[in-house]
Amino acid sequence: MENKKKSLRQIARKLRIHSVNMTSEAGSGHPTTCMSIAEIMACLFFDEMRYNIKDPFDWANDELVLSKGHAAPILWAAYAEAGILPVGSLKNLRKITSELEGHPTPRMKWVKAATGSLGQGLSVGVGMAAAMKLARSRRRTYVILGDGEIAEGSVWEAANSAALLGLDNLCAIADINRLSQSEATMHGHDLEPYELKFLAFGWDVITVDGHKVGQILKAFATARESKKPVMILARTLKGKGVSFLEDLNGWHGKPLKAEDRQKALEELGPMPDIDATKLVRKPKPVKGPGLVKRYDFKKNEYTQATATRRAYGNALVNLGKVNSAVVVLDGDVKNSTYAEDFFAAYPKRSFQAYIAEQNMVGMGQGLAAKGFQPYMATFAAFLSRAHDQIRMAAYSMANMKFVGSHVGVSIGADGPSQMGLEDIAIFAPIPGCVVLYPSDAYSTEACVEVLARHKGLSYLRTSRPSVPLLYKKGEAFRIGGSKVLKRSKQDKVTVIAAGITLVEALKAYEELAQQNIAVRVIDAYSVQPIDKAGLRRNVKAAGGKVVVVEDHYPVGGLGSAVGMALAGMAEIEHLAVRDLPRSGEPDELLDKYGISARHIVRAVKSLMRK
Repeated sequence: MENKKKSLRQIARKLRIHSVNMTSEAGSGHPTTCMSIAEIMACLFFDEMRYNIKDPFDWANDELVLSKGHAAPILWAAYAEAGILPVGSLKNLRKITSELEGHPTPRMKWVKAATGSLGQGLSVGVGMAAAMKLARSRRRTYVILGDGEIAEGSVWEAANSAALLGLDNLCAIADINRLSQSEATMHGHDLEPYELKFLAFGWDVITVDGHKVGQILKAFATARESKKPVMILARTLKGKGVSFLEDLNGWHGKPLKAEDRQKALEELGPMPDIDATKLVRKPKPVKGPGLVKRYDFKKNEYTQATATRRAYGNALVNLGKVNSAVVVLDGDVKNSTYAEDFFAAYPKRSFQAYIAEQNMVGMGQGLAAKGFQPYMATFAAFLSRAHDQIRMAAYSMANMKFVGSHVGVSIGADGPSQMGLEDIAIFAPIPGCVVLYPSDAYSTEACVEVLARHKGLSYLRTSRPSVPLLYKKGEAFRIGGSKVLKRSKQDKVTVIAAGITLVEALKAYEELAQQNIAVRVIDAYSVQPIDKAGLRRNVKAAGGKVVVVEDHYPVGGLGSAVGMALAGMAEIEHLAVRDLPRSGEPDELLDKYGISARHIVRAVKSLMRK
């Protein structure tokens, strides 16, 4: 045992030296926050965790999430000492050609979730631990948090979920090094407030000196026997090992310049001559869950007007029948999004996040990291709370499906707090994120299948009101496509819409037809990517005048996408919700805010007069 402790202390010293050298050579980074967790990392990587260094996706591996992502240098150093990376590659920290970025991203394959936007890693860890439970794996998930980020509410959302799910395979380690970026943390080195909080959330809590290898090893051994999620509170010193850095404010995010670097290395001593790869503990083989991933599910028959949110729920159940990777997360609105049908059919693959959207998205990231395909549905307005988690999911290159219901003023009397009017603008700017906005039940089911096949982030926008059937069962939809519903050689204006406003556009078409005014009506259901070629071709054929109508604010939605697609070739009248809305009946609100059939007719006539 003493030999093991000595070896781990030597490895910790190596990790400190690497962290100082890497950040100094890069000219940026956070060496002091790395130095505070050197013993923790040494014990984790070279005694506690089991992993196959040849396969980062082996189900036999324990998983690690470095929530305090600014400590990335010591993570890269640990991977190098474990034999996963060449030690020489550490000199490439933060270079544009290197996968060793300033904060972890999955460009380095052993990283399963991008971190660095603080307060998110515990949610990801909850999702990964839940995935392991679902796959009946006995492996464990570890999360390292900084004490500063524990102020984030999402941490407590995650703590709540971990306890409710009984995740005894989740172990978090909080680096209580006292110092945050600009000043001391709210509790400093007082561990009792942290302990009381996590105990209140139903966790087991262990307190240790984070620089005493023996205490750390004992804590991990105790955590393995717990029947609850475990929080190890490790009291540490920022900048540990170097006298002029240790426990001193003002060094956060500051690499050492040449003279200070030399002094620090002298204090740390020579690089220990120890082969850390010999301490890596290989796991016993574990059988993966054998997920079946099919996407062509049975479509439903519809005979009457149906809400697209209802069709989403129907499609989700049938997709779940053929695809065992599908899991569903809910934010306590499943009876409104109709995710409740999936919950009833597949309770083991259903996760209630309650009214905690940030944690819901973070859990989804963790499930996606383990190969599951999460669908997360809530009111579109509430997804705005989780915008940071959504963008980090993009940097995590996660395969996640978001569904926002109750969009626009068309939801009616519930009022503006419930109306998703900014949601497209949240998702559309994210590179690679697909945004589809179906207009009836059949197009909704087709879009669910298309998004299931898409690997990456995607967003499905669904509406509350029942809408008539516009398509037939089996109609094909594709990402980047559009549909021309009405056309003739006499068309003078093109009306482009999606979702509820497509219904209004068709009403306007009928009214205009009675006045011998021919217009072309296009369903731009694929908002991102938009069907640029198709729109340009049709608009040119119909005279270059366009009315775009959407139940969304004017910036960042369908109108913005169409405007960019038709730049330089069309005269566009853009109808959108331009005022802060209020409660009312759906038809009243569509008319009051200028996106009803009456306003479309007026816009068409106005364009024709120009």
